[in-house]
Amino acid sequence: MKIHPLVTDTDTLRQLCDRLARSPFVTVDTEFMRENTYYPDLCLIQIADGNEAAAIDPKAKGLDLKPLLDLLVENEDVLKIFHAGGQDLEIVHNLTGKTPHPLFDTQVAAMALGMGEQVGYSNLVESMIGVKLDKGARFTDWARRPLDQRQIDYAIGDVTHLATIFPKMLEKLRRTGRGEWLDTEMDRLGDAASYLNVPDLAWTRIRVPSRKADVLGRLKALAAWREHEAQGKNLPRGRIVKDETLADIASHPPKAQADLARVRGLSPGWAGNDIGRRLMTVLDDAGPLPDAEMPPREDRRPGLGKEGALIADLLKLLLKIRAREADVAPRLIARSEELEAIAAGVRDGLPLLAGWRYDVFGKDAIALVEGRTGFSVRNGKLLMSELAAE
Repeated sequence: MKIHPLVTDTDTLRQLCDRLARSPFVTVDTEFMRENTYYPDLCLIQIADGNEAAAIDPKAKGLDLKPLLDLLVENEDVLKIFHAGGQDLEIVHNLTGKTPHPLFDTQVAAMALGMGEQVGYSNLVESMIGVKLDKGARFTDWARRPLDQRQIDYAIGDVTHLATIFPKMLEKLRRTGRGEWLDTEMDRLGDAASYLNVPDLAWTRIRVPSRKADVLGRLKALAAWREHEAQGKNLPRGRIVKDETLADIASHPPKAQADLARVRGLSPGWAGNDIGRRLMTVLDDAGPLPDAEMPPREDRRPGLGKEGALIADLLKLLLKIRAREADVAPRLIARSEELEAIAAGVRDGLPLLAGWRYDVFGKDAIALVEGRTGFSVRNGKLLMSELAAE
């Protein structure tokens, strides 16, 4: 495979992308830093097909990434391949408002091939092609310039190995007939809506012990305010205010700005500075959370009391058995919330009750919940067996 020098100008990038646009697939990876910023700081992009590979420096002066971004999000003829690509897709979405399509993620594919739920890239490379990766440059400072050759070689290896692995994985999926098993997961991964940071929904990621509408209303307003502050300053949201501090302020709101000096987790300076004034304005304007936005109570789920929780545990055990028999990662078949829904009596709209998931697990899950099958032990193995009708 031909390895190009580091791409730092638009003309070279355009020529590279024109050639890659004629390939059936490209493998893609990024290097970024996000410890000190709200948005990931994109430092390097690597791309390859079966014939050539290159690293692209997005920090190069005057470089326009449009040829590359068009290849990723506008070209429907080229399959884009990532490994554990969630953060890479987030970066592309931040730049374009879209996600790469069509999409293939080798970590997701590994689940269908019985290689585990979150197989790491180095383990995948070693198991598929017998190559041990040098991890020495893994935690390098990718934002530092100039990049040295060891960094570039390490980064390009991520896509050259992936270009070798992908055809092997594809052949295994075809041989086992499991390619269609991945469709739902790939669609979920590529859903652009999942990469939107909506300030008005930020509160749903914060744990607070209260279900009072006024507390949750303040939490929603504070979380949205923090999101805007973090985005505007390009700082991690925790650098503005930590989650536990927001929850504490929502539960026990200070009456005046001077009281912020006594809030654990805030600098005493907030008692008199502009950011403290903005926080108090948000608190003063916050109203109770509307009934339509109130989170559901755990005990309101139909049938999922103590007995329902035990049924869900039995379903998890059954899932482990069926996943082991099928040699597939359990999470590819069903998620915990789906098992709880089945235990609670839900039957509509669940992926595990349709298609291959129903054949592998769903039909047995329903039989177990309805009392038509049970567990038994035979020759030291845990099995499912039909129960005699009463």
